[in-house]
Amino acid sequence: MTKDDCIFCKLANGVFATNMIYEDADFAVILDAAPAARGHALIIPKQHSDNLYELPEETAAKVLPLAKKIAIAMKDTFHCDGVNVLQNNELAAGQTVFHFHTHIIPRFKGDKLGLTWKQGKPTDEEQAETCKLLKAAL
Repeated sequence: MTKDDCIFCKLANGVFATNMIYEDADFAVILDAAPAARGHALIIPKQHSDNLYELPEETAAKVLPLAKKIAIAMKDTFHCDGVNVLQNNELAAGQTVFHFHTHIIPRFKGDKLGLTWKQGKPTDEEQAETCKLLKAAL
């Protein structure tokens, strides 16, 4: 299913022109229009899901192998020092377009893109409690 009012549905399905670097029956991979770095690409499923929670299992199973293919192409092309594979869900996590998508961003030593966070220091007891809660939810 696609949504008529979803820009990413339109981009992935060829309604609007894009800088597409890869396409198959399930996905379009396009260059990000506002890239964090040269080569920053988006893996966009052709079928609509608002986020990871709604993404069909069969689609989810295909995302990481495709991300690997794109990341290797970036390493070979740009000789980057690393690659971020980034996927955001909901506003609090930075999602701004509500169609599941995955960012693949080439990284270079010293590029200062700032895609890091301050590491926490939980106690062993806090970790044990967190582990127990999550296990119960699974």
